[in-house]
Amino acid sequence: MVYKIRGVFYTLLFVPFLLIAQEKFTLSGTVIDNQSNETLIGVNILVPEIQSGTMTNEYGFYSITLPRGTYNVQISFLGFKTITETIVLDKDISRNFKLSESAESLDEVVITEDVERLDLKKPQMSVNALSINTIKQMPVVLGEVDVIKSITLLPGVTNAGEGSSGFNVRGGGADQNLILLDEATIFNSSHLFGFFSVFNPDAIKDIKLYKGGIPAKYGGRVSSVLDIYQKEGNSSEFHMNGGIGLISSRLLAEGPIKKEKGSFLVGGRSSYAHLFLPLFDLDNIAYFYDLNTKLSYRFNKNNSVYLSGYFGRDVFELANSFSNTYGNTVLNFRWNHLFSDKLFSNLSLIYSDYYYGLELAFVEFDWESGIRNFNLKYDLKHY
Repeated sequence: MVYKIRGVFYTLLFVPFLLIAQEKFTLSGTVIDNQSNETLIGVNILVPEIQSGTMTNEYGFYSITLPRGTYNVQISFLGFKTITETIVLDKDISRNFKLSESAESLDEVVITEDVERLDLKKPQMSVNALSINTIKQMPVVLGEVDVIKSITLLPGVTNAGEGSSGFNVRGGGADQNLILLDEATIFNSSHLFGFFSVFNPDAIKDIKLYKGGIPAKYGGRVSSVLDIYQKEGNSSEFHMNGGIGLISSRLLAEGPIKKEKGSFLVGGRSSYAHLFLPLFDLDNIAYFYDLNTKLSYRFNKNNSVYLSGYFGRDVFELANSFSNTYGNTVLNFRWNHLFSDKLFSNLSLIYSDYYYGLELAFVEFDWESGIRNFNLKYDLKHY
């Protein structure tokens, strides 16, 4: 009887210490670019002591739950300097990180760690993620950086043929791809019947192509999903940049609405070959233009709103007898709300429109058609 009482006593004595040893807390926050305050997608948050880690989501937010302890947390992202910070995790901590760009030359990389032992939280098959900086380093045609042409260099991706718009993935058709710009559907991704894409490279931040195992949140597609996000704009200082090419020119302006809290981005692009046609006595018109806009504002650490839009048109006219006009219009209002350090939400109100007009004056034929799509969705993600 005495031994039983001792056993119960020791159990009651050590259980609280065992519970404390297993106690867990959450580290969460946002990772941004130190120069522009732009949120960074896919940043690695690594904890070497327990071989664990996570990545930032599409809005730069991360969250990871760990046992109580002291950790050397590494924050790394391609093209940016890796930082290491010692964090004493004895309570729930909200910590934002700023990364600075790195232009250092890299030595050879030797993999010595057994990657099979790593705690893989989010396996994803057949997905390629590209930053716009990587795309701008690829070979270009006629001096124009092209998003669609760049992804055709990836395995399993081919163009839809000369003079055809879109791209094919692993034998699928161009119409079997879902193309999203800031979560809004783009129904036609090309200008000039496939020679250029509708995406202004100066306004793009991140590109992700799903070639298989497509996540259920996209609603399902036969071939692939191309998910593109625009920049949010520089909330630190005003910047303007552009370029002049053989076919088109572009100009982009970004800056703060309220420093460190809100920003704007406005970008335009247009071709101008049609301006020279009258010099050759040609009464024809062929040009395209597009406009990218985005407004963002962070009210506090738990609430941010974004308003983004795109408008583009292609116009063709042949001697006042044939006229063809088509293009996309998209608008998206988003609200990010953080209920807790583990529960992230995103509310999106999306409008997508595709217009196609054809006029044959010599037979008095006038035809207009289009697609309009309204979408309201509310995503919740629990870490």
